[in-house]
Amino acid sequence: MRRLGIAVLVTVVAVIALDASAAGAASVAALADQRTITVNGTGIVTSVPNQADFTFGVSTNGTSATAALTANASQMNKVIGVLKALGIAGRNIQTAQISVSPNMNRAGTSVVNYTATNSVIARTKNIAKSGKIIDGVVRAGANLVGGPSLTRSDQQALSRKALTAAIADARARATVIAAAAHVTLGRVRAVTEASGGPITSSADNSAKSFATTPVEAGTIKTEADVTVTFDIA
Repeated sequence: MRRLGIAVLVTVVAVIALDASAAGAASVAALADQRTITVNGTGIVTSVPNQADFTFGVSTNGTSATAALTANASQMNKVIGVLKALGIAGRNIQTAQISVSPNMNRAGTSVVNYTATNSVIARTKNIAKSGKIIDGVVRAGANLVGGPSLTRSDQQALSRKALTAAIADARARATVIAAAAHVTLGRVRAVTEASGGPITSSADNSAKSFATTPVEAGTIKTEADVTVTFDIA
């Protein structure tokens, strides 16, 4: 009876091993049946920016922190007033930073005076007035100027157009590969989007200069990148 039990056990183990082997073979066969073509696609949409962001600030010194800050506030109010007078709405003017710091002597043993800094980010929807805005705020007392950052107000729509172009580019590439390999391109199996957005800004011959300080709109390129896997029909 014991020998019979051992024989039965051996038989069961053998059947399990055969089943596992069959499952592995089926898995390999399934992988072999997954014939695909994977390609990368790129879409680029070129546009002209319709808004510009600048940073304007005032830096002042004073014998005390209060004196430096008071002088700074007076100048900064003039700068903000000029920005509004030049057509920039209050909602498009945002305080970026306010700071007060001591200035030490060379030995670092005593405070010489204090520096107060205040800056705002201002957005203009009229790039043609950018030069006039820069000149105006500098005359009003701004001694810190940064920018412009040229962008589009409809950036999301441009990103979607770039994605559409990227998918079309991927399909065109896959079609060429399929034709060269003498196979038929099937349905889309998977799509992965890479990060995208405005990538470059450059001036073109149609850009114009404005006021005393020239500002050129140029163009913005919005890029989208995708990886697409197609079945081979």
